[in-house]
Amino acid sequence: MDSKTEMMEAIELLKWQLELGVDENIGNSPIDRFSEITLDPDPKKKNSISEDQTMPKLNTAITQAKSLAEQSENLDQLKNSLANYEFCDLKKGARNLVFSSGDPDANVMLVGEAPGREEDIQGIPFVGRAGQLLDKMLRPIGLTRDKDQLDNNFIGSAYICNVIPWRPPQNRDPNPDEIEMMLPFLKKHIELVSPKILVALGNISCRALIGQTGITKLRGNWFDFEQTPVMPMFHPAYLLRNTAAKKDAWSDLLKIKKKLKEIA
Repeated sequence: MDSKTEMMEAIELLKWQLELGVDENIGNSPIDRFSEITLDPDPKKKNSISEDQTMPKLNTAITQAKSLAEQSENLDQLKNSLANYEFCDLKKGARNLVFSSGDPDANVMLVGEAPGREEDIQGIPFVGRAGQLLDKMLRPIGLTRDKDQLDNNFIGSAYICNVIPWRPPQNRDPNPDEIEMMLPFLKKHIELVSPKILVALGNISCRALIGQTGITKLRGNWFDFEQTPVMPMFHPAYLLRNTAAKKDAWSDLLKIKKKLKEIA
């Protein structure tokens, strides 16, 4: 029997059922529509169980991060420790570990948020449009991340890294757990570079370095990270979208230049 014949027979069956007075479709198993619906007495219980299961994993991840960071005696070892760290799922979806760029002997260390597409491809932080803008922002105050460019036009070099060394999917913001996992590595990174000034680029960096967010209110003010002065600034990617904020960024850069001269 072909499908056309089966369809015709099904139509005839439906017509026959209509003639018998059938006016609703009946399922294969009975349903008591008058029975009371049993509600979950504690809808948060499942979530709490999930959270309880997640916490030990996060604690283990942080403990391992601290151990690897503490064992790192130089930047090469720290980079290798990050490469061997298996608890951050961002690593699985990234092409490259994006560690740093610039002069490790620099007095100014800039900390961004996380790599983007171009950074993930090249394995170097701030190489896309935001990075190009950052380089242009640093030059007028006499800073460059290229140590070979240092001459009388520059007062010093710069060093750049991110809070998160792997690109998050679709460039989403890193979540709190991911930031917590990376903090021991970031702290060790700063300790090894030992900059005179830290620049926190964006909210994620501010959260990691000074434990606060709200970059619009934070920017332009000095904070401390373990006795190192920190200047929060708008992330260059934000400045590309909001050109009016470049005036504020320039004001912050002048404060960095002034502080650098005072320290020197």
